[in-house]
Amino acid sequence: MKITIVSVGKLKEKYLKQGIQEYLKRLSTYAKVDIVEVADEKAPENLSEAQMLHVKQKEGERILSHIHPDTFVVTLEINGNMLTSEQFASKLDELATYGRSKIAFVIGGSLGISAEVQHRSNFDLSFSKMTFPHQVMRLILLEQVYRAFRINRGEPYHK
Repeated sequence: MKITIVSVGKLKEKYLKQGIQEYLKRLSTYAKVDIVEVADEKAPENLSEAQMLHVKQKEGERILSHIHPDTFVVTLEINGNMLTSEQFASKLDELATYGRSKIAFVIGGSLGISAEVQHRSNFDLSFSKMTFPHQVMRLILLEQVYRAFRINRGEPYHK
């Protein structure tokens, strides 16, 4: 399985980089995982609705430029489908079983994702009704992907 995480913005915090590197190392025995960072669109603090749309569109164009036509796209959205870790593991297993071996997870910027990215999405996933910093979501996502592989292989970790 080839997993790509397409995320808006550069990761700055050392502790997050270390955690992400740890999970990338752990995942290397299960799948090829790449992280693609796309630039966030610079914007003033107080945005109009039109400016927000413009920012999301620009970031969306950058995101979509890294997604191949044969890739199954999962967008992380606050109003997406909430799954248990076991259901998430089952979803990944189902995708692999039915030949969807290329998966892209999309983590939008601070304003969310564009309508174009939502339209390209095959599945919208939510980790919580709470809002998390998009940099932190990379680490949370990688941990859950790792947990899913462990669950699917019947290996200890998820309890």
